[in-house]
Amino acid sequence: MTTRQEIEILIDKVAAGDRDAFALLYRHTSAKLFGTVLRVLRTEAETEEAVQEIYVKIWRNAGRYRAGGTSPMTWLITIARNHAIDRLRARRAAGGGLDEAEMIADDTPGPEALAVASSDRARIVDCFGRLPLDRAEAVRRAYLEGETYAELAARFEVPLNTMRTWLRRSLLKLKECLSE
Repeated sequence: MTTRQEIEILIDKVAAGDRDAFALLYRHTSAKLFGTVLRVLRTEAETEEAVQEIYVKIWRNAGRYRAGGTSPMTWLITIARNHAIDRLRARRAAGGGLDEAEMIADDTPGPEALAVASSDRARIVDCFGRLPLDRAEAVRRAYLEGETYAELAARFEVPLNTMRTWLRRSLLKLKECLSE
């Protein structure tokens, strides 16, 4: 697990132009930033492109980070979130006029799809309810919020391998429940 201090040191080295530190910073933070951006942009292709641009910004602006102030992850997530929001706004601004809107297919789900989705959601909620609370929370944080195994192990105060086992077994139970 990478600590706050280790990330601060990496950012400081990146500010000095250390490419190896930049590679390590990317490895330790990219999953979290990808999840943050994906929640805003909602498409993987655009998220991948945005994350590349975000790391270019981090490379160029690493010298602006001040250790001891905000958390380094907060600083990185803020850069990522702001960039994603800027892209979303730019996408909306380039949306075109009403004449072009007629040519765009309506991809919103119809009544039947909404009914099926509602039923599926109810089944998923029911299956999550069958898991112990801590296991359900760990699954949500891992697969919906992008937390790493190490972050989850620290949060729930269990060994890393225990967290891996929790997640694997919980997913198996969810799969079994959903197939009933």
